Amino acid sequence: MEVKAIIKKWLPGIKAFFSTVQWKNVLAFLFFLVLAFIFWLMLFFQKENVEGTYRIPLKYTNIPDDVVFDNPLPSFLEVSVADNGAQIFRLDMRKRDSLEIDVAEITEGNNTVLQGDQYRQLIRNQLFPSTTIRGYYPMNISLATSKLQNKELPVIFDGEITTSRANLVADSATFIPEVVMAYGSQQSLEKLKGAVTEYTVFKNLKATSQLPVKINNVEGVKFIPSRVDIYIPIREYTERTIEVPITATHIPSNLDVKFFPSRANVTFSVTLDEYKKIVPEDFSIKLDYRKFHSNEDGRVELELTDAPSSIINPRISPTSVEFLFESKTKR
Repeated sequence: MEVKAIIKKWLPGIKAFFSTVQWKNVLAFLFFLVLAFIFWLMLFFQKENVEGTYRIPLKYTNIPDDVVFDNPLPSFLEVSVADNGAQIFRLDMRKRDSLEIDVAEITEGNNTVLQGDQYRQLIRNQLFPSTTIRGYYPMNISLATSKLQNKELPVIFDGEITTSRANLVADSATFIPEVVMAYGSQQSLEKLKGAVTEYTVFKNLKATSQLPVKINNVEGVKFIPSRVDIYIPIREYTERTIEVPITATHIPSNLDVKFFPSRANVTFSVTLDEYKKIVPEDFSIKLDYRKFHSNEDGRVELELTDAPSSIINPRISPTSVEFLFESKTKR
């Protein structure tokens, strides 16, 4: 409401102001301004020896995996040039491509510094034939390297994987590739037992997925590759409950044992494909008399003795039962 009130208050004044403007004079002024700019542009295009300074990004390619540069590499160079106005205008308007430095080619034959004619020719490739190079910085680029040790390391996932309600991870996640090569000093490599990924969270996965993850940076160590794929097998699961009798083993011949209750429910997750294959006989809860007979409270914790390998997250209810020993009647 406040905004509407302000607009309503100022609107008559704004209308009154624009009604007093001499639009013919304004349009005439704009016309001559544009005309003057066009004449200036024509004079600029015809002018010789116009100077300009440009920043060109640097891109380094074909770097050997097992080396590290002794000195930091510049990420761009600044070059001062001169040309006629039209060409300088074109340079101003043109998208600046990266200057590509092929490290393997330049360092061939023990050459470790990019300088002189070789460096100048790379810069010239970014300019027009008529353009004169007045200067550039840095004047040279050191490409000296030191040899690194290497060590093969398994990839270790750091993060969380969650699935939608009806799905579960069917098996352990795997990596493609499963190992990476680490390059660094012997001292730094000795400390590493694996290549740990950056902490990554994958939420509500609904189907088998192959997703990219980065290897976490370690100071002084280079990983090749620095990014791997994690393969996460996802299957649709459902829950099922089966009633299983509770039995005992290694009972003395003169004793009998009764459990209260005598059966327990086993609830588990299983894939839809395996659901119909599961039968109660696949499960057993067998308690060892030698482990529970001396329990003073008369209770014993239940443990699942046998179960199909295809089930996931089995739970027993109740988790414990009471027991009672009875002497067998001699006949």
